[in-house]
Amino acid sequence: MTRSQSTTIGFSAILLWALLALFTVGTLPVPPLQLNAICFAIGGTIGLIWTGATGQFSALRGLPPAAWLLGVVGLCGYHALYFAALRRAPAAEAGLIAYLWPLLIVLFSGLLPGERLRAGHLLGAFMGFAGAALIILGGRGGYDPAYLDGYLLALACALAWSGYSVLSRRFSEVPTAAVTVFCLATSVISALLHLAFEATAWPAQTSGWLSILALGLGPVGLAFYTWDIGVKRGDIQLLGVASYAAPLLSTLALVLAGITDPSWKIALAAALVTGGAAIAARASFRKSDRPNS
Repeated sequence: MTRSQSTTIGFSAILLWALLALFTVGTLPVPPLQLNAICFAIGGTIGLIWTGATGQFSALRGLPPAAWLLGVVGLCGYHALYFAALRRAPAAEAGLIAYLWPLLIVLFSGLLPGERLRAGHLLGAFMGFAGAALIILGGRGGYDPAYLDGYLLALACALAWSGYSVLSRRFSEVPTAAVTVFCLATSVISALLHLAFEATAWPAQTSGWLSILALGLGPVGLAFYTWDIGVKRGDIQLLGVASYAAPLLSTLALVLAGITDPSWKIALAAALVTGGAAIAARASFRKSDRPNS
């Protein structure tokens, strides 16, 4: 599989994450940790089916303890920190800080062996961040020190996912099938936390159950497997910049569904995100498209 093929597979995760908000809206009144447990159970089931069909169950034995730690902390830690941040700080501001992870991926990836951080990656990353800020903040600004703990949790959230994504390259020998056990472990941990801290609630309508199923199959399921392939074997810097498209595409999905009204901010954000991705892509295409094992 070539570097460009792996990168293309990684792009599919970004497209799936663009549907996260739309499907999540339909899952009310299910609380976050309960939703996390159900969706990761579905995502883990996808992995079990795929692993069995490809005969890779033997690959799941003897995984390095460090890979276990990275996988579970990355998947479970990111979502736990994200939900906690949104409970302790305004959603818009906390969401903006949490969406520092694409920028951090681009910056941290320059420290990886065989990678080089180019000026185009930096410019594209900051343009994409500006576009994401327009979408998430919606024109509002200012931070209240009273919400400092929430802001710090959101920063930890960004560090958790960017760290997971970049450090995954260090475990390129760990098969993508390992994401299966990471998802299942995340589901169990989320279920235990739910029982300890939340009141159980279930969807009142069929559409709610369908939304949960869609989340588990796509944004909180298949996306983690394709992202694993992308960050381990593809162009991680280009994927980091392209990740800024997620909040933009998510907003566009809400507009098309009639949940959010269109505005000039969406158009401007589209120009920033698209332009930033194009600049980063040009910087990446200067590198040879070498095959990966």
